[in-house]
Amino acid sequence: MSRQHRGTGSVYQPAYRDKQTREAKTAAVWLVRWGYRGKMYRQSSGSANRADAVKLLKRKLGEIGRGRVFTPDVERTSLEDLCGMLVNDYRANQRRSLERVGGSLAHLKQHLGGMRACDLTTDRVTAYVAARQAAKAANATINRELAALKRMFRLGEIAGKVAQRPYIPMLQEDNARTGFFEEAEFRDVLGHLPDHLKPVAEVAYVTGWRMRSELLTRQWAHVDFGAGWIRLEPGEAKNREGRMFPLTPTLRVVLARQRAHTRAIERATGRLIPWVFHRNGRPIKYYRRPWLTACKAAGVPHRIPHDFRRTAVRNLERAGVPRSAAMKMVGHRTEAIYRRYAIADERMLREGAAKLEALLQAQRGVTRVVVPLRTAKVMPKFPGGDMPLEGVSVAQVCEEIEARMVGWDGIEPPTPGFSVLCSTN
Repeated sequence: MSRQHRGTGSVYQPAYRDKQTREAKTAAVWLVRWGYRGKMYRQSSGSANRADAVKLLKRKLGEIGRGRVFTPDVERTSLEDLCGMLVNDYRANQRRSLERVGGSLAHLKQHLGGMRACDLTTDRVTAYVAARQAAKAANATINRELAALKRMFRLGEIAGKVAQRPYIPMLQEDNARTGFFEEAEFRDVLGHLPDHLKPVAEVAYVTGWRMRSELLTRQWAHVDFGAGWIRLEPGEAKNREGRMFPLTPTLRVVLARQRAHTRAIERATGRLIPWVFHRNGRPIKYYRRPWLTACKAAGVPHRIPHDFRRTAVRNLERAGVPRSAAMKMVGHRTEAIYRRYAIADERMLREGAAKLEALLQAQRGVTRVVVPLRTAKVMPKFPGGDMPLEGVSVAQVCEEIEARMVGWDGIEPPTPGFSVLCSTN
C-alpha cells in the first residue's frame, strides 16, 4: 500500500476479531479518515466499493479547501436539534414571544420533523410554504415560521452544528391594519365597557400605549403626579427602551379618579394595591370577552385594542406635534414604523383637499373661496365684484377665470418661502 501524504486523509477497511471464533476478519464497508484543525474525523462511506470511499474523501478535502466542512456531527444534526436550540435561546434571553414561537415550531416539526438540517434546501422550504398556503395559512403566519427557521439555522451555525445556511425567501405581507377610533366611536365603546376597563381604555386612547403589556402592568410607582409623568422602565416595553408620557389634564383626571378608587378599596379591604388598573384589587389579565361585547354593542365589531395606538399617532399628527417627540411618546424606534401608524383618515384627506382647492383658486386670481365639500358649490368673490357667483359650480368659476386671464410678461414671480443663494466665487 502506497504511503499517504500528510493532510490528504485515507480510506480503509477496519479489521476486527470475531467474538465467537476469535478469527481475524476485515469489514466489508470502507471508511474514510481525514484531519481538520488538529482533530481526526472518521466516517463510513456506506459502500463496499473502494471507489465510493475515495469519492467521499475527495469531497471532504474539497470542503476543507473551501472552508465549509461537514463533519459527522454536522451531518447528524436534525431539525429537532435546532428546534431545541431555539427554545433554549428564547428561554435564556427571556423572550416574550416564547409561546408564539412554540406554535411556529409545531408546524415546522409536522412537515419537516424527520429531516436532517443539511438536507433542508431552498426547494424544500418552498415546498413547505406551498403546503402551508394550501392549508389556508396567512402569509404573515408563514413568515413567522420562516423567521423561526432562519434563527434556528443561525444558532446552529454559531454552535458549529450547521455548516451552511439555506436561502429562505420571505413572503409579501399585505395585511397591515388600518383601524382607528373617532371620538364618537370611542365614547360609544367606553360606555359599554365594564367599570374596571374604562380607565385603561381612556389612557390607551390618549397615550397609544399597548394595553396588555404596557398599561395593565403599570403600578403606582410608575405614576408621578408631582412631576407629571407616567413611565415605562427600560426593558418593559417591546423595544426594551424606557418611555415617559406627560400627564395631560385629561390623563391627570383619569388617573386621579383611579387613585381615589384604589384607596377606597384599600381602606375597605385593609391591603395594599400596587396596580394602577385592577379589578377590585386584583390585576386584570383577560379582557377579550368584555371588549368584544362592548364593540359589538357600539356598532364597531371589528375594532381591536391596538387601534388605540394608531388613533394616538393620528391625533399627534393632527395636533402638529413634532415627529421626533411623537415617536418618543408612543414608543416607535424608527420613523418607518411610525409612518405605518400615521394613517390618513377621511377627515384629514378632506382638509387637505380644501387647502389644495384654496391654493388653486388663489393662483387663478380669486381672493377668497369657500368650498363646501358635500355640495361642491363655491361662493368666491372677484376683485371687481362684478360677477355674482353664489350657487355657481366650481367648473363654471374656472371657465370664467380662464376667460379673464392674461398672459405673463415672461418674468416668473418669486415663490414665497424660498430664497436663491448666488455666489460669484
